[in-house]
Amino acid sequence: MDPMALLAGLIGIGFGSLNAADSYLLPSISPLFSSAVITTGVAAILWRFGEQLNTPQYFQIGAIVLASATLGGAILQWLAQLIVQWRAGMGTLKLRFKLTPGVIDVFKVMIPATLSSGMLYVNLNVDQFFVSGIDGAAAGLQNATFIFITPLGIISNAILVPFYPVFSRLAAPENWRELKDRIRQGIFLGALSMLPFTAIFMSLSLPIIRLAFERGQFSSDNAQFVASLLVVYGFGMFFYMGRDVLIRVFYALGDGETPFKISIINIFINAILDYFLVDAFGAPGLVMATVGVNITSMVIFIWILHRRLNGLPLLRWSKGIAGLTVATILGGLASYGVSQGMENIIGNGNLFLLLLELSVSSGVAMIIFVLVAMQLKLPELDMLNSRIRQKLGR
Repeated sequence: MDPMALLAGLIGIGFGSLNAADSYLLPSISPLFSSAVITTGVAAILWRFGEQLNTPQYFQIGAIVLASATLGGAILQWLAQLIVQWRAGMGTLKLRFKLTPGVIDVFKVMIPATLSSGMLYVNLNVDQFFVSGIDGAAAGLQNATFIFITPLGIISNAILVPFYPVFSRLAAPENWRELKDRIRQGIFLGALSMLPFTAIFMSLSLPIIRLAFERGQFSSDNAQFVASLLVVYGFGMFFYMGRDVLIRVFYALGDGETPFKISIINIFINAILDYFLVDAFGAPGLVMATVGVNITSMVIFIWILHRRLNGLPLLRWSKGIAGLTVATILGGLASYGVSQGMENIIGNGNLFLLLLELSVSSGVAMIIFVLVAMQLKLPELDMLNSRIRQKLGR
């Protein structure tokens, strides 16, 4: 997987160049190419060896296939970008070493942003220190993260990639009124996209984990443990998205230092929360700490932007978010009720019944959420609806 280091840089350059050329679709969906290759590779080896993969003699071949699929997916993602770049007239490279004012401005943002990203790994090491004494916690966190990061990663790319250049074009003070509207759009589109998953993950965590992992050596006790982690991850999905939207606003304003400073503060907050919450709740406390850090970051970012942009309509935004929170609670309760009812009536003792329970219950959560959200008359809901219809119409 060593070539991934080079490919990551090339893919990142592709993201930036295509955004600069006002091409947003491919950067938003290109991670799907990598995911598709990995899924195909894992499915193929499972079909070929089945439960034998759980035995030590097959560990190495499983790791090789997974690593190869990850590398192949990255290559495919890069090649897909190259084709679009070539068609957009960016098929040649011109090496320049002249530090123009524009390049210097980029470095002023890029260097703190790179360091901020590095702080994530510091937090990860802090988390590993606190969780190391809990049996099976590391594997459980990995499984829960896999479930929660799938919709978060796909949807965050679809939202964050188009919004960053929009924020950048509105960075001048005379455009701040429209910038505030765009910030609202980013936050509310994130809420409309993430909160339905919050309702589903918190109400259906156990059947989701059972469907995804409960086979072979993964027991029902393991499913209960991972489900408890997924509940907390589900609660924090909107805060992950909201924080990332606000960070892009700072970068668009040419300020990479503020997110960097806050990321350093977050290390200490994370360590303190880990100490108390892991002791009180075990492994779920670790996820609670991470969610707490994201909430704290989001509040600080909003407060700073509120002062820097001469005021944000926070009260009006809060009313909308509160309404969507009610929609999430009602959707989650309805979903949980339908799930429990189906378990009592038809059971979920096999894969088909479990899939049926999840499909119906998730559908109920989505329907209730949308019906309640429609009463709020949010312009972002109309925007999201029109975009979905455009995609389906194609």
